[in-house]
Amino acid sequence: MAMNLRLRDDQQEALKLRAEEEGRSMHAIVLQAIDRYLEHEVDREAVRKLGAKYALRHAELLKRLGE
Repeated sequence: MAMNLRLRDDQQEALKLRAEEEGRSMHAIVLQAIDRYLEHEVDREAVRKLGAKYALRHAELLKRLGE
């Protein structure tokens, strides 16, 4: 799938400089950033689900600890 990515001038310049410093393309850096974001969000969702599960399971204990 193709898409257009509109960056602010300062973002594009910073990305260009980073790509040059790393000897990589701007495209490769953007793809890596997207992969990291998606992985991070999957991890966050898993933590939220586990947190909700254990909060429910240990609601009484959490209530007593809060007193």
